[in-house]
Amino acid sequence: MSNFYSNNIKQRLSLREPLAQALDVMARLVEQLDFKNRPSDGEAYAAFLEKQLRKVKEVCPVCKSFERDFPSFAFSIATGIGKTRLMGACIAYLYLAKGIKHFFILAPNLTLYEKLMKDFGDPSYEKYVFRGISEFVHNEPYIITGENYDMARSLFSENQIQINIFNISKFNTESKEGSKKGTPRMRRLSEYLGQSYFDYLSSLDDLVILMDEAHRYHADASKKAINELRPILGLEMTATPTDEKGKPFKNIVYEYNLAQALVDGKYVKIPTIAKRRDFEKKGLSPEELDMLKIEDAISVHEHTKLHLEMYAKNNNQPLVKPFVLIVCRNIEHATETFHRIQDKMFDGRYKGKVLQIDSSTKKDEEIDKQFLSLEKPDNKIEIVIHVNMLKEGWDVTNLYTIVPLRAADAPILVEQQIGRGLRLPYGGKRTGYADIDKLTVIAHENFEAVIAKASDPSSVLSKMSYVELDDDDLTPVQGEVVKAQTLIDIQEQKAVQEAKTEIEKKNAHVISDAKRAVWKVIPQMNTAVKNAQELTRPENIEAIKVLTRNEILKSANEVNPLFSTEYAQPLLEEVDKVVEIVVKNFVDNIIEIPRMTIQKEAHKAEYKWFDLDTRMGFDLPALKQEILRVSIGAGEKTMEVLQVLDGRKFDPPVDQIVGSLMDYDEVDYDENAELLYHLAGQAVEAIEGHLDDKNDLSKVVNQFRKAIAAMIYDQMKRHFVVTSLGYLKPKVLPFAGIIDQHLTEIKGFGKMDYRDPVTQTYVKKFIYTGFLKSYYREYKFDSKTELDFANVLEADIKVLKWLRPAPTQFAIFWNNGSQRYEPDFIVETSEAIYMVETKARKDMNAEDVLAKRKAAEEYCKNATEYTAKYGGKSWRYHLLSHDIVDKTSSFEYLMALS
Repeated sequence: MSNFYSNNIKQRLSLREPLAQALDVMARLVEQLDFKNRPSDGEAYAAFLEKQLRKVKEVCPVCKSFERDFPSFAFSIATGIGKTRLMGACIAYLYLAKGIKHFFILAPNLTLYEKLMKDFGDPSYEKYVFRGISEFVHNEPYIITGENYDMARSLFSENQIQINIFNISKFNTESKEGSKKGTPRMRRLSEYLGQSYFDYLSSLDDLVILMDEAHRYHADASKKAINELRPILGLEMTATPTDEKGKPFKNIVYEYNLAQALVDGKYVKIPTIAKRRDFEKKGLSPEELDMLKIEDAISVHEHTKLHLEMYAKNNNQPLVKPFVLIVCRNIEHATETFHRIQDKMFDGRYKGKVLQIDSSTKKDEEIDKQFLSLEKPDNKIEIVIHVNMLKEGWDVTNLYTIVPLRAADAPILVEQQIGRGLRLPYGGKRTGYADIDKLTVIAHENFEAVIAKASDPSSVLSKMSYVELDDDDLTPVQGEVVKAQTLIDIQEQKAVQEAKTEIEKKNAHVISDAKRAVWKVIPQMNTAVKNAQELTRPENIEAIKVLTRNEILKSANEVNPLFSTEYAQPLLEEVDKVVEIVVKNFVDNIIEIPRMTIQKEAHKAEYKWFDLDTRMGFDLPALKQEILRVSIGAGEKTMEVLQVLDGRKFDPPVDQIVGSLMDYDEVDYDENAELLYHLAGQAVEAIEGHLDDKNDLSKVVNQFRKAIAAMIYDQMKRHFVVTSLGYLKPKVLPFAGIIDQHLTEIKGFGKMDYRDPVTQTYVKKFIYTGFLKSYYREYKFDSKTELDFANVLEADIKVLKWLRPAPTQFAIFWNNGSQRYEPDFIVETSEAIYMVETKARKDMNAEDVLAKRKAAEEYCKNATEYTAKYGGKSWRYHLLSHDIVDKTSSFEYLMALS
């Protein structure tokens, strides 16, 4: 049943995908909780809470603790994605699915408090969160605030949904009465309630608390006050789920952070940092630096404004008026900047369009009105000057340019100021037009520092997850990137070890370098041969010798240009001796991976053949042709109607209709001529059947040709189909070079034999060695399933060779050509070559997995077509579920099950 309510709410509120996923998570978790049998305080309640947590962990293992004295779930959602919408969806779900009627929303400051009152309490407001929930139209939620709560009980009915919205300061701090501190007002006895409003709330058996900007309520005082409310459930919304000590929350159940939003490229602006080319701060006074930055900001602003206007006009969208935010050091600096822009810069162009908003102006009603209506197109303000107003809740969508004039350091720029400008105006989604999807921060003197901070893995722009393991589970990771050992490396090491003298060792290195040069140039032969075996032909051996010598000379010149000949000579002397050996090594040890690029699919769009439905719309009259003549100027006004004498010959009716159909850009005559004449002929036949005088046919068609074409085109659209023609046919070459594999060697773990036992927890940490059937002699694995499968490949006598390809070994692209597919394993037997992907059972039918599979199967199809012509093996793709992989299984058995 919960699924029904969740799906219903998602559709009614048109929730974005991350919010829809978060609602589903909440719905699943709520099903685990017991709201009816909550014991009173004491040991019984502690045991009850622990039991609730165990149930939650079964569904959501990353939730390590409730963090409070009641079940509480944190949702880590980036600024601008719609945390308030999610709160509304959660309230709707809990009311419809669970019958919960009492909700308490906490705001961290006055700005958010006033915003939330409007979002939840004003059905006429464009951002009203319950729009689309029909149950709330007839039973509108009653909004209780810090202003009306002491009379609230007398105003709402028990059947009404009650949403309390309070600023945290209303109940977790002591109020002042004169010079003395007293009990907060909502904790005092109310004559209407017979108890304090706080006590009334804490006595409710279905109170749910929602915490906006939840990171603000992890201090001891806030935590204590919230615990005293005794809610049955807490829902915490924040973009920065860390406490006052910087530690991540332990009750995060869903995360869609800024880094993820930036990767998805849908719901937030693209943050950009700008400075003037060849900027040099030296020699500039503070005033000159300010003016330079303001000039550059206005240049960006005007560019953005122009493109926003073009977009609105070209796409029939409402006009969005952008504005610039200038952040100053203090009030005096803000006032100077205000007058400088108004009176001294840009020839007064922005006079009346600049707003100063700080503690010196906040009591001015007109300024406040302009500030609150910045998103309105009729608001003339284009530049807002702030001192420190970048608080949570200030969520305008038309902020496009930020200019920090004060000496803000990089972390503040990245994590506070940029975050305030990332919201998007057009439905909260990117338009696809880069000029109006960008937020620009002017950061001349901080340019490099801001970029460095934004690139820092701990930055909100880069940090992909706040969900972290406990200290007990987390081992500090230090390591270095190393190149995976290959068959060539092993042979070289063996040759050096067997050398007895320094001269022999030197010669061993020279021979190895010569062999590497041969190995490097062999892939260049894939245009001269049809398969790897042809490399062994005498003419190809000679060609490889020439390529190898050229490669040695080229490398020597790069390494030591002054003595390149002396450097290259020893290697050149070895070429004739080693080429055949290396070619045989290549043929015997590599898997022939045909080189091709699998790109995006091709599609055919066409109008399918059909017969015109002429039952309606083709009964057309022969209209009289008339001229209206009206007198103008002084004197008697007259109007007369004159009949038109037909003095021209009309084109054949069918040709007239086809000509009008060709006016539609979507109709290609060359592609659809036969269909057009077929439909036009049927239309003419229908029209003629309704005419009393058949001689009027050409004239009637001429009079109504546009309407006739429109009726036909409307039916054509219903028969328009787009058919996939599959992937573009690739050019196939017989083999590709084997790319170097790089691995991260983690300090404290290092290397181990692949046959040694290891737990799932530590699988990713080790580099595994001892492989004999693979060109690479060491690997890392992402899961125990992959490691177990590698064990199967090494042990199975039918497996001749196998490979865990480097990330760029294959050029197989999916997701409309935007992402590269990286297969897990390539396996060769005497009969075929297999491309194998291991996946968790739950992901086998995931959309991305199936898309990758389709692209991989396209590769295998083309590879097989090629190898069938030239005596090679067929290619087969297999998707292997993790739960059937066992070290003791045979490869043939696993392929039969996949």
